[in-house]
Amino acid sequence: MSNLKNIQPLEDFDWDEFENGTSQSASREALENAYDETLNKIQEHEVVEGTVISVDKKEVVVNIGYKSDGIIPASEFRYNPELKVGDKVEVYVEDQEDKKGQLVLSHKKARLTKSWNLINEAMEKDEVIQGYIKCRTKGGMIVDLFGIEAFLPGSQIDVHPIRDYDVFVGKTMEFKVVKINQEFRNVVVSHKALIEAELEAQKREIISHLEKGQVLEGTVKNITSYGVFVDLGGVDGLVHITDLSWGRVSDPHEVVELDQKIKVVILDFDEERKRIALGLKQLTPHPWDSLDTELKVGDHIKGKVVVIADYGAFVEIQPGVEGLIHVSEMSWSQHLRSAQEFLHVGDEVEAVILTLDRQERKISLGIKQLKDDPWENIETKYPVDSKHTAKVRNFTNFGIFVELEEGVDGLIHISDLSWTKKVKHPSDFTTVGADIDVVVLEIDKENRRLSLGHKQLEENPWETYESIYVPGSVHEGKITEMMDRGAVITLNEGGEGFATPRHLTKEDKSQAKLGEELPFKVIEFNKDSRRIILSHSRTFEEGKDDIKPRHHSDNARKQNDTPVINNVAAGTSLGDLDVLAKLKADLDKK
Repeated sequence: MSNLKNIQPLEDFDWDEFENGTSQSASREALENAYDETLNKIQEHEVVEGTVISVDKKEVVVNIGYKSDGIIPASEFRYNPELKVGDKVEVYVEDQEDKKGQLVLSHKKARLTKSWNLINEAMEKDEVIQGYIKCRTKGGMIVDLFGIEAFLPGSQIDVHPIRDYDVFVGKTMEFKVVKINQEFRNVVVSHKALIEAELEAQKREIISHLEKGQVLEGTVKNITSYGVFVDLGGVDGLVHITDLSWGRVSDPHEVVELDQKIKVVILDFDEERKRIALGLKQLTPHPWDSLDTELKVGDHIKGKVVVIADYGAFVEIQPGVEGLIHVSEMSWSQHLRSAQEFLHVGDEVEAVILTLDRQERKISLGIKQLKDDPWENIETKYPVDSKHTAKVRNFTNFGIFVELEEGVDGLIHISDLSWTKKVKHPSDFTTVGADIDVVVLEIDKENRRLSLGHKQLEENPWETYESIYVPGSVHEGKITEMMDRGAVITLNEGGEGFATPRHLTKEDKSQAKLGEELPFKVIEFNKDSRRIILSHSRTFEEGKDDIKPRHHSDNARKQNDTPVINNVAAGTSLGDLDVLAKLKADLDKK
């Protein structure tokens, strides 16, 4: 009780406010304002630092100094199994209050946001950052940069082409950020860019001490279809495929292999473009220097066909020494042909040396010289009037070119194809590639030409026709061809005649037609021009009774048979001939 007596009321306590309840609400607002002043000012979608106040298997509770704590799934901290209460972590404020009034945080987004900022800063400042190569992908590798996946192109891994990408998987390397797509958050990095600057300085230093003709040792780093790249200790040079060997090289793998140590000679270099041309074959003597000094024109040599072209074939006599066999030296034939018809790459051939120039390092060869020239003894093998079988090569408007044997060609003129048929074009008579019998008419050895005939294989029927188709005689014939200027009639005794349209008028005033068989009177016969002019209308216009049709028989061909003259015109013609013959005989005597 003594203690109660000592308690004194507050001097400034307002009993009226207490009784009305206004003092309590005012002090509550003041307290809330004071409490709010002690909390952190946070904004949504920003990264802040918080303290772990609780950790279990499902979630991690983090205090960021806000009026409520945030809960983050434990899976976002899987990368850090050592996480414990009291650790400081960065979190991303997604929402200050969700529907339940809970603060929503994300540690993963905080890491990504921070990583993205670091990557952008590295590109802006051209800084070097470290990354972990996770795996291979199409065209390159995937690199982990602070939790963000970036693409490392295969061409940006090293200055040298990479043969095995798998050796880089699992490695931590330094990179430069070379490209960022802000919209899709794609990042491209390069390791090659880090070492290029250093290599450029190193290259300049090495190239400044190079000299043409200098011999260096290097390592084969890459083999292409056109040559070999050799590492000379920080700078690369190219040995072109033509400088690998004095002989022809179709694939550089035949000469060198990857990682092989080889000696090369510097042929040329460009300091500005930093290109170095190297040679390998130049370290050995030129093969022409070791070519047999006894070789001369006319000698026979053997070699292998290494290159073939339409105009000829290159034959390798020994590595680095090649001779050309021109297509004209492959056959005695004068027909235009390609070298592929005679030789193929890889063929082993024997040839004759035609020319040899050691200074120009050129040699020409021939293989047709291994056979005798067929024109040397052409008169013996193909004498005039001899008969042979030839092969049709091609046609012209004026005749047929045939081949008797390789290198021996001849021409059958269109007029020498048939005694009786009028051949408009040689293709109407035979076909290319077919065999045809011929007789040699003339030899032109100097120009390598033979004149041949086909009709000469048979007797000239016009000698016989002269005694059959006497002018005025009548013969049966068939109209086999109609033209504007007349018709061709095939006569029963053989041979062909011609009748103009007015001589094709029949007795009933109609015109004779193709295929009709009618009697025809011989109006004109010319043995030299092989011409028979006929008329059907004359057979009835001049009187049928006076004209007897001619029938050719075997007996009529006998020499003792005398042709019958059936009209005065024909008799007079023969009589005139007798007078001329007698006059000629008298002149010869004088």
